[in-house]
Amino acid sequence: MLLRNEIGDVAVDSLVAAESNIQSQEMLNGCVCCVLVGQLDNALLEIVEKYSPDRIIVETSGSALPAPIAWAIRRRDDMLKLDGIINVVDCLNFEGYKDTSYTAKMQAQYTDLILLNKHQLVSEDKMDRVMDDVVELNPDTPKVKTLDKGRVAAQLIFGLDSRLFLLANQSRDEAKLEKVTEKHQCLEVDLIEVMPPADWAGPTLTKAQLESFLDQLPKDCFIRVKGVVVLSDCEPPAQVVNYVRGRYDLVPLQTYSGPALQLVFMGTSEIHLHRKRIQTFCSIPDQHLLTSEPCGETHHHEHHHHDHQHH
Repeated sequence: MLLRNEIGDVAVDSLVAAESNIQSQEMLNGCVCCVLVGQLDNALLEIVEKYSPDRIIVETSGSALPAPIAWAIRRRDDMLKLDGIINVVDCLNFEGYKDTSYTAKMQAQYTDLILLNKHQLVSEDKMDRVMDDVVELNPDTPKVKTLDKGRVAAQLIFGLDSRLFLLANQSRDEAKLEKVTEKHQCLEVDLIEVMPPADWAGPTLTKAQLESFLDQLPKDCFIRVKGVVVLSDCEPPAQVVNYVRGRYDLVPLQTYSGPALQLVFMGTSEIHLHRKRIQTFCSIPDQHLLTSEPCGETHHHEHHHHDHQHH
């Protein structure tokens, strides 16, 4: 059973999982380690009562800190046992995250297993630099390269019996993590969401038009784009968009009944300089183009620019 935490209101990964007959449940529009941590207990309890699964995989947003989630699970030792904390390192982009994201550093430091993903896409020299950075952050935790498309053997990630973030050590660990503010995620990620109503017809777009739009997004400020776009020249027409710092792929959705286009753009505060470009491409009325902070504030406006300070 998968419990997914996604930033924004578009449950993209859950749509894909449903097509593979994978049971999943989502917690949207906030970070599970701070904004939604109070809802985590209820979500886990509901899963146990409804599905009685052997294992629950909690897939957090990329901005989540592991400690509050681990403590929430450990507090339910009457029905749950924390097996392990796994960190996935994007070898293609880790150097950028390492320099700007305090959360990325914390994730690499506090984990039972580090999976090195997208290592096939980098040069030997860059891979050496990534390994040096990861080892500097966490010299002792095992590091394993993933197979094609991030695959790993199940026996590798289950049965880790984590000793991280024990409740007995919570006070000590909280002192170590005191630099982390409740709004840590707002300091790292800004959002622009295209969220039209379900019956919105939207523009008629082709695959080439979508690819041209994505290719022109500056990858230094657009960290991630995800969503669903209906394309006139694809079969099936509905395509899941998954963009990470200039690289993207499209995954067909066989069953989809939502609006013709719904997208979430994540990045630095500079993404707001491109708001008009996004609105023009999507042909979306202004009231359906939202600027939101993952910590719970959502608002409509013509232009908004944050000067965010990074840890």
